[in-house]
Amino acid sequence: MILSHDVSGSGPAVVLLHSAVCDRRMWDAQWQQLVDAGYRVVRCDFRGFGDSPLADAPYSDAGDVLALLDHLGIESAALVGSSHGGRIALTVAALRPGAVTALALLCPGIPGHRPSESLRAFGAREDALIEAGDIDAAVELNVETWLGPEADEETRASVRTMQRHAFDVQMEATVGPNREDVDLSLITAPTLAVGGAHDVPDFRGIAAELPTRLPNARHLELPWAGHLPNLERPEETTALVLEFLKEAAPVG
Repeated sequence: MILSHDVSGSGPAVVLLHSAVCDRRMWDAQWQQLVDAGYRVVRCDFRGFGDSPLADAPYSDAGDVLALLDHLGIESAALVGSSHGGRIALTVAALRPGAVTALALLCPGIPGHRPSESLRAFGAREDALIEAGDIDAAVELNVETWLGPEADEETRASVRTMQRHAFDVQMEATVGPNREDVDLSLITAPTLAVGGAHDVPDFRGIAAELPTRLPNARHLELPWAGHLPNLERPEETTALVLEFLKEAAPVG
């Protein structure tokens, strides 16, 4: 199966990978500006998110992204990943290093991360609400946990809509994604690891640690950001990503 996706523009490829509380709509504010900057921009929905259906057999999100690149004839691309999408971007870059020209990671996950006690407690609370049938409360838990103080009500409503859709679809899931064991030292692409000062400690720590794990990475923490900076301050985050891409994956 090829993931549901959008493609626009020409030039070097940039692939946008969404977080696990959103879908590809989370990149609406970045989409046209990246196209206008001269990039061929791709965004996709992972299985069980947005318009991509659930899987009926074992699969991997990274494998799906690589299959999409092959389907589109893209031999190399910069990857921009948010949270779960950041973890998938790192996995793709480790599995096929030569295909990834740059990594812009916004509050990323990382393969093999062991959740802290507080993050496990969040997961347990979310599971309990879902098992009790209180999906609205589970949605609100995610909105309050993952959006920082800069998020306005329109942004909160957007995340609420995307998370609710994901819950509704995934309640029917019988197969989940495989988790690949990958060697991050194989990644050679220049990497920007962005953290948010208002994010949960796990993700702040992952962003700060990545320069010690990758040979060509730097870390930046945004003092105003929660977990989803491209939704919280879209223009500022877009400018940050474009500045990095113009250096690491220039047009022309």
